[in-house]
Amino acid sequence: MIWEVFRQEKTGGYHTHCGNVHAPDREMAKQFAAVQHGRRKPTNSLWVVPREEVGEIDGEDVTFGGTTDKSYRWATAYNTTGADAREVAESEDEQATAEKQRGDD
Repeated sequence: MIWEVFRQEKTGGYHTHCGNVHAPDREMAKQFAAVQHGRRKPTNSLWVVPREEVGEIDGEDVTFGGTTDKSYRWATAYNTTGADAREVAESEDEQATAEKQRGDD
């Protein structure tokens, strides 16, 4: 049976595919993975998964992000002139004046 091995270099990092091992069961696969893939480079942890359990989703199966207009997330999509912009500027001025009166500057 073939087992795919994924290695994490540092705590909190991503696991990346580093190869596979041939083993009859999970315990042997874990031992083989530790010897073959855990000793060569800095390793925090290994994932050992049966090859038939690894699934793939590609562009033919589903449409991935990037097709939705999300320009509202960027300040460039907002009107920076007009009454709303003046209101924001006035509010900032009022806040600065209040901080000076309190002695927070």
